[in-house]
Amino acid sequence: MTEETTSSPKMPIWVLLAFSNLRKRKHAIILIWASILFTLYCLPLVKFVDNDIVSTLFLIDDWSWIAFMIPISIWYLLSLRWMDKNNAWEQLA
Repeated sequence: MTEETTSSPKMPIWVLLAFSNLRKRKHAIILIWASILFTLYCLPLVKFVDNDIVSTLFLIDDWSWIAFMIPISIWYLLSLRWMDKNNAWEQLA
């Protein structure tokens, strides 16, 4: 049996699941920005603004989506931080 000789730690499963198909840091940043923008879109603005345009564009009228998207965005940010801190992007290339 051979042992792994790299000095970086093994990638945790939560990081692997976050960026399983991403090989470049640039793509991870795009994913993070997309999740942040969708998180902002999930704000139930319909409850706060009485406007026909807002009610047409922003269809979400409850807090369930934003309660789901905030932890996902944080998860992606923490995964990116782990990847950067452990130089894991070079290993994927």
